[in-house]
Amino acid sequence: MTRSPLLRRDYALIWSAGLVSDTGDWLLMIALPLFAFSATGSALGASTVFLAELIPMLLAGTFLGVLVDRWDPRRTMIVTALLQGLALLPLLAAGPDRMGIVYAVAAVEACLGAVMNPARQSMVPRLLKPDELGRGNALLAISDNLARLVGSPLGGLAFAVSGLPGVVIVDAVSFVVTALLVAFTRPLPPRVPEPGEESAPAVERRLLREWVEGIATIVRSRELATVAVIAVIGSLAQGVFLVLFIVYVTENLHAGDTEVGILRGVQAIGGVLGGLVAGLLVRRVAPRALIGVGYLVFGALSLLTWNLAPVTTAVWVYAGLFIAMGLPAVATETGEITLVQTVTPRAALGRVIAAVRTISGAAQGVGLLVAGLVAASVGAVHVLDVQASLYLLCGVIALVFLGGRRATREAVPEPAASRSTPS
Repeated sequence: MTRSPLLRRDYALIWSAGLVSDTGDWLLMIALPLFAFSATGSALGASTVFLAELIPMLLAGTFLGVLVDRWDPRRTMIVTALLQGLALLPLLAAGPDRMGIVYAVAAVEACLGAVMNPARQSMVPRLLKPDELGRGNALLAISDNLARLVGSPLGGLAFAVSGLPGVVIVDAVSFVVTALLVAFTRPLPPRVPEPGEESAPAVERRLLREWVEGIATIVRSRELATVAVIAVIGSLAQGVFLVLFIVYVTENLHAGDTEVGILRGVQAIGGVLGGLVAGLLVRRVAPRALIGVGYLVFGALSLLTWNLAPVTTAVWVYAGLFIAMGLPAVATETGEITLVQTVTPRAALGRVIAAVRTISGAAQGVGLLVAGLVAASVGAVHVLDVQASLYLLCGVIALVFLGGRRATREAVPEPAASRSTPS
């Protein structure tokens, strides 16, 4: 039996560094919206935090990835982790009358995270043998879910106990530990540029052209266009959820900051279970069924969750529901990426995925903004009912407009944690 990649010293250090770094990211991801919501008293304040994280990524994410390809990943991870820790310090001066600090730090941390994750992923192939790479990537996916499972409750608890300063201190320490773990790895040999390799600006121009070509490929294919429409509607619903989840838990369930973190964290359990189930189903069930039925089940569970408060506000009931949502959520994502990989010409696969991600990110931004603006006047539950209905609409669209074909070639796995669970 092949030994675990975790028995390789440098990989184990990078894996541990990723776990600590991602845990710190989840601390902040929970605490900043909670602080904004409590400081402003409105869902719009929380939605602005999410927008501050999303917009820089839409504008600069691709360019940052190009730069990471040209830097030494080990040194990049060390420097980025230290910068992430330093960038947190202005939050110590944040307050209800200084919310600009919160939004600025959220934007900076999102951009630094866009450097850290590709750098970590680019190190893995240089630390493992080819036959160990699959297991190494699977372990990274487990690390992502463990970070969410630990970081979400810890972020809510730290904010409830010691406020934003406590979160800043814990998070800053996590980034220092991340830098130290990476520093203990052996230096990598310098990367030799491949013949004809382009400069970063040239690659960026080419990526923009290929992104446009990806949109054209999507438009020409009924199945790809349908998947794109579903992804946009689902991302719109995801944006609504990110904002109103906090409002629902605090106002409708009368729970506190710790419970917000717990409920966000337990979704990782459902994600792991959903991944195991989807791995079995994807070889036996057409992607159309995975996507359509998955969204219908997910939307029904969402409707049940948002309208259950008059019956019970017991947190353990909602924890069970959020775990259950993880199964259909991962099924839909697995079906979508499998279908895209099946019908897209291999040479155009990267640009098609990039195009879908970009328009999905823009749709999520719209959902964030709309939820923040209308929640106070319409009511969180009514808006969340619309959000759940959007998932049901995705299921209907998939069953009606997608073909019933099965995957005809092995799917190329999507990078871990590329899209958050749509719940």
